[in-house]
Amino acid sequence: MRLADFGWLMSGVALNAVAQLGLKNATATTGFIEGTRQGLWTAAQQLSVSVSFWLALLAYGFSVVVWIVGLSRLPVSQAYPVLSVGYVITALLAWMLFGETLSLERWAGIGLIILGVVLVSSSH
Repeated sequence: MRLADFGWLMSGVALNAVAQLGLKNATATTGFIEGTRQGLWTAAQQLSVSVSFWLALLAYGFSVVVWIVGLSRLPVSQAYPVLSVGYVITALLAWMLFGETLSLERWAGIGLIILGVVLVSSSH
């Protein structure tokens, strides 16, 4: 995989991770969302005025565009596993920004994900 191709994929992954964090931040306005019709309606109203929510959706949109550029350059069987890096980025940023816990098991999983992506990315 060429560095430029990997860069496109990683830009899409990073934007997707930012979107996840933005959506999580937006839930600060909603709190726990009940899965009822009223709970969903109330959450939708609260999210509709959340800047974090709209920025997250924008990041998602950009991530799709950037990801498509990456897919146009590589076989999907080589590109798709790179999405797994998003788990790593999101977990690390959630740990740093939201104080979420990363247990030993999660760190081990993160290591396995990174190893897997390196193996798939270096294959031809």
